[in-house]
Amino acid sequence: MAVAGGGVYFFLFNKPKKEGEEKISPSHVGVMVDLGVFTVNLADKGTDAYARVAITLELSNEKVKQEVDKRMPIIKDAIIDVISSKTSDFVRTPEGREALRLELIKRLNIILVEGGVRNIYFTEFVVQTS
Repeated sequence: MAVAGGGVYFFLFNKPKKEGEEKISPSHVGVMVDLGVFTVNLADKGTDAYARVAITLELSNEKVKQEVDKRMPIIKDAIIDVISSKTSDFVRTPEGREALRLELIKRLNIILVEGGVRNIYFTEFVVQTS
């Protein structure tokens, strides 16, 4: 029974590698860049709300890191713009934070000519409303 289950899993989830597709091992960690802490007003109506978020980027290689260093003010501005467009109710949920992460990755990869932002890690995430 276990062998049959393994065969079904292999058949369903083992997709052939497409030409030009790079296989990334889960143990291979990209180049990390700590962007620091962002304290941003949120888009809540009728109340004051802010988020304090520490962000680390995972990049595909050193060439992308050089581009990030060169475009740092543009990257930080984009991050502030995206986070400040969200409400406290949105960013307090796991789904909201994941959507925020994906939106930031997409936005940063548009800014960077080389692309290469693999992931964004929130190393601190505090939301306060009054």
